[in-house]
Amino acid sequence: MIASIKGILSYKSISHIIVDVQGIGYRIMVPLSTFYELPEIGQFVQLNIHTHVREDLINLFGFINPKEKEIFQLMVSISGIGPRLAINILSGISADDLTRAISAGNAGKLISVPGVGKKTAERMIVELKDRVVKISAVETVSEALDEPIKKDAISALINLGYKSTMAQKAVDEAFEKCEEEITLELLLTESLKILSG
Repeated sequence: MIASIKGILSYKSISHIIVDVQGIGYRIMVPLSTFYELPEIGQFVQLNIHTHVREDLINLFGFINPKEKEIFQLMVSISGIGPRLAINILSGISADDLTRAISAGNAGKLISVPGVGKKTAERMIVELKDRVVKISAVETVSEALDEPIKKDAISALINLGYKSTMAQKAVDEAFEKCEEEITLELLLTESLKILSG
């Protein structure tokens, strides 16, 4: 299974993108939320991938935000929601708003998303409510642990002469890219690489 892809963005449209990885072009379907976050064609991109395999085809679905991939995978585990509908849902509502609507049992909010009818909304609430509450709880604890390191990194960059907005942006970007355990030294190193271009 392909879990992530790093490469050069060679094509992008609302329906799909192509990422070139050492001469091989991977066709990846993405939600609009990811599409709007993509860099320009010819630039480096990294995506979290869900590989969907059927007898007659293999489709790749890509997400810049790992939480979106997690929510997508929860949705496709529900009977009646395939990967294309799940992508459409994430194109019509953010992952955070979706988890809030499911955990609050807000069927009206879900029905307002294109492609989601009353039965689908009710099924999502029944089958996903407990699971999205767990995701939110884990995320809150994780964010609380990471916040002091990010603040220290931003402070260090400001002391080096960078503007606070630039420092904040670089630290956030470096934080998203880090796949190993975050330390202040690692976060500063990656942030400085981003700031130096």
